[in-house]
Amino acid sequence: MLHEVSFKSFNQRDTVYGWVYVPAAKPKGIVQLIHGFGEHSRRYFHMIVKYLEAGYIVAADDHVGHGKTALENDTWGDWGEMGPHTMMEDEHRMKELVSQMYPDLPYFMYGHSMGSMIARDYIAKYGDELAGVTICGTPGVFPIADEVVAEMKQLIADGKGGESDPELTVKLLGWMCERCGDVKLGNEWICDDVYVQQDHAADPFDAFTKPTSNRALYDFVEMFLQINGTQWAEEVPVALPVYNIAGDQDPVGMYGEGVCQVSNWLASTGHDVKTKLYSGYRHEIHNYADIKDDVSEGIIAFMDQVIANSAK
Repeated sequence: MLHEVSFKSFNQRDTVYGWVYVPAAKPKGIVQLIHGFGEHSRRYFHMIVKYLEAGYIVAADDHVGHGKTALENDTWGDWGEMGPHTMMEDEHRMKELVSQMYPDLPYFMYGHSMGSMIARDYIAKYGDELAGVTICGTPGVFPIADEVVAEMKQLIADGKGGESDPELTVKLLGWMCERCGDVKLGNEWICDDVYVQQDHAADPFDAFTKPTSNRALYDFVEMFLQINGTQWAEEVPVALPVYNIAGDQDPVGMYGEGVCQVSNWLASTGHDVKTKLYSGYRHEIHNYADIKDDVSEGIIAFMDQVIANSAK
């Protein structure tokens, strides 16, 4: 069964569109899937099907400025003017909506890339509402030049927050293909499968190749800066289990170093965190044909174990 849902965004401007996928069996839990920068939730359909087959309801939406939400509101790359917590608060609204539809089930969260940043922001405020969280392709200390941040601030101060300067994106993220060899599309850092790269680049619902507003890029950086270090980890409920996964050739996670930094922040503040790095793989470990089933099954095993532990 499939429900399409919609709700008013935290930005007080857009209508967010989402979907609730329900297995044809008695569900044992719910997992909310949070997609990354410039993409949309249907890029995770393989993973959604695996969750359904395992007995989990799947909730997923397209963020403001992304996917169907951007298409219906005509706001590609524009996240509104309510700041870096906008997407996190939208995910909380989605969680409330789904919990009302299907109450009393263990509720999990999975976030990839920017989605993992949103999930990390979420668990610092609403973590006690969840049974567990998986963060995938997450960053630790990320190389953000002070001059780029200053440039973003100046553009916004000059009234150009709603405009798009493509050079900002290049300055912020352009280095991520440094280990990818022959670069043709500019998205080779996501996966070394050329078919995944081509699908990503040609997807009409994918906002990655569309302009992102200067204000949205600044909010992206601000979101990142607010989920760093032990100060962030101390805000996360100690009882919340965390599964932290990535490829060790993922530049977003600084080739494994940043991923382990996040786990170490959590471990040093008393959290139960499990870390898994997939050797030889880039950013989208869930889109590699040879390991995507293993990735999904590992997340399912994590959620199943949390449920089993809570029943003891």
